Amino acid sequence: MNNLALITGASGGIGLALATVHAQHGDDLLLVARSSDKLRELKNELEKKYHVKVHCLALDLALPNAGLDLFNIVSQSDLTVNYLINNAGFGDVGFLVENDWDKELQMINLNVITLTQLTKLFAQDMIKRGGGKIMNVASTAAFQSGPKMAIYFATKAYVLSFSEAVNNELCAQGVTVTALCPGPTQSGFNKVAGFNGGALKNSKIPTSQQVAEYGYNAMMAGKTVAIHGVMNTIMANVVRFIPRALAVKITRYFIEK
Repeated sequence: MNNLALITGASGGIGLALATVHAQHGDDLLLVARSSDKLRELKNELEKKYHVKVHCLALDLALPNAGLDLFNIVSQSDLTVNYLINNAGFGDVGFLVENDWDKELQMINLNVITLTQLTKLFAQDMIKRGGGKIMNVASTAAFQSGPKMAIYFATKAYVLSFSEAVNNELCAQGVTVTALCPGPTQSGFNKVAGFNGGALKNSKIPTSQQVAEYGYNAMMAGKTVAIHGVMNTIMANVVRFIPRALAVKITRYFIEK
């Protein structure tokens, strides 16, 4: 019987790439995203190419209690989730006092609340079964504050801190939690966030597939914090050794340029 990977935000970007990687390794899939049409296309493609079973669920995880709704749907089915990948999330560029609050609230719900709720609920099930793996997609944004993307950076800092702590709580019970921290990636993130790429817009950046393959290997190895790329690793660590006010100014420069 194949393992089952539940992947949120699976219709594009890193989520779609993660679905492909898991299918390549023979895992069945439960793919969650808002677009039912995209999910159906992906289901047909992956089942035909990799001969795995793909289940799809169109659900807006930015809505209140969406995590509980998803967990209840899975609990009422015959599906057992071995791997939970909390990939769904989005950002928004602009000053806090000028941005749309409803969009910001949806961001917090999706990036923080739904991720936390899903981690808690599925971890409880995994403990009962004696094991499981969880990946929470954070970002290199988790390592510093980000003017003009203040809430997004803060949500990713939460994901990193939360994942490290919960991994410590659960690892003795056979459940590992990995925080995947990609840097800029070829995905749909910038379009949704209204971001032009900042100072790195003309740089060569990794594909979603490269990030997904790295994340898969890190999760399977039980790595707690997985920063993709040598330069991203260096930058995430260097920020600890410079004044915080300077780090914030540098981050704003990279976002605005």
